[in-house]
Amino acid sequence: MAVISFKPKQVTKKLLGTLQDRAHDIIVNRYGLGDDTEAKTLEAIGKKYGITRERVRQIENSALSAIRKSDTFKSEHKTFSELKDLIDSMGSLVHEDDFLSAVSKDQNTKNHIHFYLVLGDEFKKMKEDEHFKSRWSIDEKLSEVVHNALHSVYKNLDDKELLSENDLVTRFIGELKDVSAQYKNEEIAKRWLSISKKIAKNPLGEWGPSDSQNVKTRGIKDFAYLMMKKHGSPMHFREVAKAIMDTFGRKTHVATTHNELIKDPRFVLVGRGYYALEEWGYKPGVVRDVIAEILKKEGPLAKEEVVDRVLKERFLKKNTILVNLQNPKYFTKLSDGRYTVVKK
Repeated sequence: MAVISFKPKQVTKKLLGTLQDRAHDIIVNRYGLGDDTEAKTLEAIGKKYGITRERVRQIENSALSAIRKSDTFKSEHKTFSELKDLIDSMGSLVHEDDFLSAVSKDQNTKNHIHFYLVLGDEFKKMKEDEHFKSRWSIDEKLSEVVHNALHSVYKNLDDKELLSENDLVTRFIGELKDVSAQYKNEEIAKRWLSISKKIAKNPLGEWGPSDSQNVKTRGIKDFAYLMMKKHGSPMHFREVAKAIMDTFGRKTHVATTHNELIKDPRFVLVGRGYYALEEWGYKPGVVRDVIAEILKKEGPLAKEEVVDRVLKERFLKKNTILVNLQNPKYFTKLSDGRYTVVKK
């Protein structure tokens, strides 16, 4: 938590002291500076005074301008300099919510600090857009560099790619060009990454494209994927359901989990109730399909070699493999005892 030396309510009282009653009331309501911390809309304030939203905007802008021109505003130079130094220490470009939360947990205090950011000439507000969250900057050139670096990191992320936080931070810092060494540290890099709407982390803390199934979990199938990826080897659907409950606290029926695994092409049935991830190299199909794929790829193989290869891709009993291998419709035994696929 950042420590500030000034008392926001006292500073605000001084700054608003030069305003007439209606302008004072509009600013208080517009920024949530009173007992009611909800910032009111232009429409809501307009209804209260029986004026248009555009007229409210004009009064607001006029009031802000009057405050900036006042001697009181000039006398509070240290307050604004302190906030500027604080933003600089956090990277010069900060996500609005993160910055306000770093200053205080109290909503009323956050509103006052936000009001000072609006007033101060040192602070530039950058509105939320398709790529970035609402943010404040005290260095436009640096902000442009950070934005470009975030764009570059996102552009080079594969849709299925997941990175640890350390790996993402390292990659991001590598994209920062002509940035002072004081800003090239893990803490500031994380703050800058939090500005992006295109890069996010999943419930396991792994980072990737925010709209990826691996990051934006939409249901049991996505949680199942994360659990299996973390486990690193095939799991029974009952194990998957239990892991989801233990890790995420999400109650899920075993049958529901099984149905999701069956329908999603990311999962491959490799044994009775056991599933693996398709990205691990497992291919869908019944046992004979697996045997055929192996023989086509490697050529004729001895019986034990076939069994050995299939067991690397399926959780099966040896006899199940042998029964399928003996099917003359699909496989034939050569004179040297090896098996191959029947030519059609």
